[in-house]
Order: sequence, then C-alpha cells, then structure tokens
Amino acid sequence: MASVRRQSTVFFKENMQHSSLLVLNGPNLSRLGRREPEVYGTMTLDDINEGLMGRYVDVNFEFFQSEYEGGVIEKLYDCEDRGGFIGAVLNAGALTHYSIALRDAISAVQLPVVEVHLSNVHAREGFRQTSVLAPVCAGVISGFGADSYRLGVEALLQRLQA
Repeated sequence: MASVRRQSTVFFKENMQHSSLLVLNGPNLSRLGRREPEVYGTMTLDDINEGLMGRYVDVNFEFFQSEYEGGVIEKLYDCEDRGGFIGAVLNAGALTHYSIALRDAISAVQLPVVEVHLSNVHAREGFRQTSVLAPVCAGVISGFGADSYRLGVEALLQRLQA
C-alpha cells in the first residue's frame, strides 16, 4: 500500500508543479469576518486563502474575488485560456441562485468546478436553497464553514490522482 501511495504522491507533485488551482469568489465574500459572522464565521477571505496555502504547500493556488458577475466569468475564461489549471473551487455567493451567465460559463470551460458554500444553504431561506450552478458543477459542498474550501480542494485533487 505504501508503494501505491508514494507513486500517487510523486504523480501528484509532478503534475502540480505545472498546474494551478483557481479559488474563485463572488459578491460579498470580500466582507467575510464582518458580514453576518453568526452565519459565515469570523474568518476573512484572506484567512481562508492563507489556510489553504499553508495546508497544501505543493499546490499552486490562484485566488480571485469580484463583486461583479462579469469579473467572476472573465476570470474563469482567463484561467482556461491560459491553461495549466486542474479546476476551480467556486463560492459564487448570491450568483449561485440566479446567474445563468455564470452557469453557461461553467458549462463552456473544460475545467471541473466544485461549488462551495460556508453556510448550509439548504437550512436557510427558500431562495438560497436553489443553485442554478450545481447541475453543471463537478460537485457541491455546503455548510462546513471555511472547511468547505478545503473539502473542495480535496475533491479536485482526488480527481487529479484518480
């Protein structure tokens, strides 16, 4: 078993030297730590990003946040056009519930996208319980606070190693 794990680790490190992982955040996520801490927690987006970099030292992360739908879409297209990305962890914020444009962009790129949410959206208001993005994403992780990002990264890394 150790031999298989070692081979997998070597494969992973060799592939990650030339690959990046996008962590993409939509509207209002710049306010983490200040906006409704009882719902979203007290960690800032920088805290979450730093935690990911500290935990996954062999992963080349690219972090991006925009308050605008077009900014999120442009970044997704930019990463696909530049190449070298294994996928994206996406917290689209409120765009999750209504952005057909973002849904179409996710469908258009060849990158696996994992949708993540800090709060359990299914335990909240009815309008938050619908995701127009989920059907075109590789998976959805919701309700684990800042750990949702780590779980999203893990999901993408498992796809790479499979």
